[in-house]
Amino acid sequence: MLNMIDNEKQLETTSEAQEETSAVPDQGENKDFDQEQGSLAAGTESESSATETQTTTDESSSPSSAADEGENQPEESAAAKELDSVESLQQEIAALHEKLEQAENLQVQYARMAADFENFRKRTLKEREILEQQVKRNTINEILPVVDNFERARTQIKPANEGEMAIHKSYQGVYKNLVDSLKRIGVAAMRPEGQPFDPNYHEAMLREPTNEYPEDTVIEQLVRGYTLGDQVLRHAMVKVAAPSEAVTSSEEENVAAPAEENN
Repeated sequence: MLNMIDNEKQLETTSEAQEETSAVPDQGENKDFDQEQGSLAAGTESESSATETQTTTDESSSPSSAADEGENQPEESAAAKELDSVESLQQEIAALHEKLEQAENLQVQYARMAADFENFRKRTLKEREILEQQVKRNTINEILPVVDNFERARTQIKPANEGEMAIHKSYQGVYKNLVDSLKRIGVAAMRPEGQPFDPNYHEAMLREPTNEYPEDTVIEQLVRGYTLGDQVLRHAMVKVAAPSEAVTSSEEENVAAPAEENN
């Protein structure tokens, strides 16, 4: 029994010692718990203070943000106006480019029309000159036979008395006035005597054998030729020199043939 009592006492002592031992760590844990609770409280206080500070900052910054927004509105409106002005300027530039192209096209058309008109003017002027020359030539060709008659009268008529001389001088005066009028409009009479025969100006009517002139030289003008500027109104009808040797030999043959027949 005593042993059992002693054992019970020992167990109680051991349990008390264990309880004391366990009580010491509980105090440390309480200290740690208290520290954690203090830190949590401090954190809560700091969070609340930070929240209050942020709220105060937000409240203080809200007027500035509103002011910034109020300042940005005029800037945006100014930017929009600038964009509108740039677009309008671009449209004006495009319209000016289009007008410039139209002006260039009109200038090209005007240059073409001016060139066409200049060509038309030159062509019309040339045609008019040709027509004038043609009319003038036709008119002069109708007058030339009258001039020929005056020249024949001057060479063939020989006045025998004073009355005939007066008549001769009167129509010769008319002839002189007519020739002077033809000269004023550019008509010139040809003087081919002694010149080489030229088919562009002369028309050979006769060929006369002669030793006085070289071959194909104009000996005499039978009908006078006329020119109008560089154009021939009428070819001169002329007598042309021919070599005399061939003619002489042919004549001798013709004379010798009858002599032989008589023999």
